[in-house]
Amino acid sequence: MSSGAFVVVGAGLAGATAVATLREQGYDGRLVLVGAEPHLPYERPPLSKAYLAGQASFEDAFVHPAEFYDTRDVELRLGAPATGLDLEAHTVKVGGERFGYDRLLLATGSTARRLPSADRSGATVAYLRTVEDSDRIRAALRPGRRVVVVGGGWIGLEVAATARTAGCDVVVVEPLAEPLTRVLGPTVGRLFADLHRAHGVEVRTSTAVTGIRSRPPTGTPADGVPAVVELDDGTAVQADLLVVGIGAVPTTELAEAAGLEVGDGVLADETLRTSHPDVFVAGDLANAWHARFGRRLRVEHWHNAKAQGATAARNMLGAEEPHDHLPYFFTDQYDLGMEYVGHAGGDDGLVLRGDPGSGVYTAFWATGDRVSAAMHVNDWDATPSLRAIVGADHVDLARLRDPAVPLGEVVASPTVP
Repeated sequence: MSSGAFVVVGAGLAGATAVATLREQGYDGRLVLVGAEPHLPYERPPLSKAYLAGQASFEDAFVHPAEFYDTRDVELRLGAPATGLDLEAHTVKVGGERFGYDRLLLATGSTARRLPSADRSGATVAYLRTVEDSDRIRAALRPGRRVVVVGGGWIGLEVAATARTAGCDVVVVEPLAEPLTRVLGPTVGRLFADLHRAHGVEVRTSTAVTGIRSRPPTGTPADGVPAVVELDDGTAVQADLLVVGIGAVPTTELAEAAGLEVGDGVLADETLRTSHPDVFVAGDLANAWHARFGRRLRVEHWHNAKAQGATAARNMLGAEEPHDHLPYFFTDQYDLGMEYVGHAGGDDGLVLRGDPGSGVYTAFWATGDRVSAAMHVNDWDATPSLRAIVGADHVDLARLRDPAVPLGEVVASPTVP
C-alpha cells in the first residue's frame, strides 16, 4: 500500500474503529490518531449507565487496550486537539506539529449543549460528555441528595434512573409535553415518563426553566454549590446537583475554518466523503446521505460511530462503499432494556404490539407502507425481526398490527391455501 500517511482526527469510537479497519484492510503506511482527551479511545454509553452506577471500570469502556495500537503501529497523539486543517497543503496542525496526509478522517464527535443561565448562576452544574463528567456526577449521587435534571432526552433519563437507583431524590424538567417526543412521539414518550414516575422520579413536563440561581452551600466544599431552578409555572425546585442534558452540538469548528461544507455537522455523501475528495467524516460529526431514508442523517449513537468508522476507513482505501447501516441505539433504565432500529420522529402511524403495562412490547413508526423505525422493550428476541421490517421496501401494516402474525413473519408473504 501507500507509503504516505493517513490521519484520523478524533480518538473516540469512530476513530479507533477506523484505524483498526485500515490495518485490517492492509494499509501499511503511516497512521496517526489524534485525540483531544488524554485517554485511550473509549466508548461513551457506559458514562450514563454502568460506569456512572459504579458497576464497571473505566478500562472496561476502552475500545482497544494500549497494546493494540502499539502492535499495529498506530501513532497516538492524545491530549492534544487538532487546531488547524489546510486542505490544499494536506496538513493537520496538532500542538506544535503539522502532519501531512494522503487521506484524512474527521471524527471529532460532539460536545454537550450548554445552558447559559446555568453556567452564569454560580451553582455547580454538571454536563455529561467525558469520563471526568461522569466521575463528577457519580461522586454526587448519594442517598437523600436532590438531583434536578434539565432535559428529558436519553442522557437526562439515564442519569435520572441511575441517580434514583442510588437513592437520590430526582426531578426531571422537560419543556415538551412528554420526554423523548422528538424521537419516539408523545405516546411512547409518555410510557418512559410513567416508568420514571413509578420509580419515584418527579417528572415535570410542559415546563420550562426561566432562571437558575445559586444558594448558600450547607455541606462540604466537595458537595459543590446548590442551585434553585425557577420554572415557568411560578414554582422553583432546589437542587443539590443540577445536571443539564439538553442535547449535543457537533464539533464542526475545525472543518468549518478549513472550508468544508457544514450544516448540522459536516456534510458528506453516502460514502462519507466530504466536500473535499480526500477528507472523510464519521460518527456524531457526520451529516451524511442515507439512501434508505432519502436524505442526510446525523446520528449520535454508539452503533453509528462504529459502523461509520469502518465504512469510512474502507472508502479511504478506495472502496466507494455506501454507508447504508440502519441507525440503531439502546438504553437501559431501571429494569427496562430497549433497542431501536431506524429513524423516525413523532408517532404518526404508530403501531404498538403487546401490552406496555406488562413491561414487554414493540413499537413501529410507519409512513405509507414503509416502516421507518421500530423498537422493542424487554423483548430481546425481536431485534432481527425489527431490522427486517425496517429494512423492507413495503410492509403490510394490517399484518404488522395483527398480534396473531409473529413478528418474524410480518414481511414474509402470507401462505396461500
